[in-house]
Amino acid sequence: MLLSTLLAAPPTYVAMLLVLLPAADPQEGQLGPAVRLQTLALLQALQQQVAPFIRVLRIDQATYPAVVRSFDGRGVPAFVLVRDGVELWRQQGLPEGEQIAQLLLSKL
Repeated sequence: MLLSTLLAAPPTYVAMLLVLLPAADPQEGQLGPAVRLQTLALLQALQQQVAPFIRVLRIDQATYPAVVRSFDGRGVPAFVLVRDGVELWRQQGLPEGEQIAQLLLSKL
């Protein structure tokens, strides 16, 4: 019984990658629906690459404006890598290239 419980337990993450996303309003110059879908697909693929060390969390500015402000999220989208409450890395804008997973893991 104990082994099945351990196997079913969620992974323990070392760090969190907070992805601060703008509101989905193309009129305001924010991410349009097509770009937003591409971004979400990129984030799902990234989560698979960095698990179990980093958990990728999407934080939408429209839903959690206070959280985005607390990370000085003036330039969204932004990526903020955090471990134990300490910011390890930040990037404004969407990352480019396949090396993002390696870069994130190197920051741990």
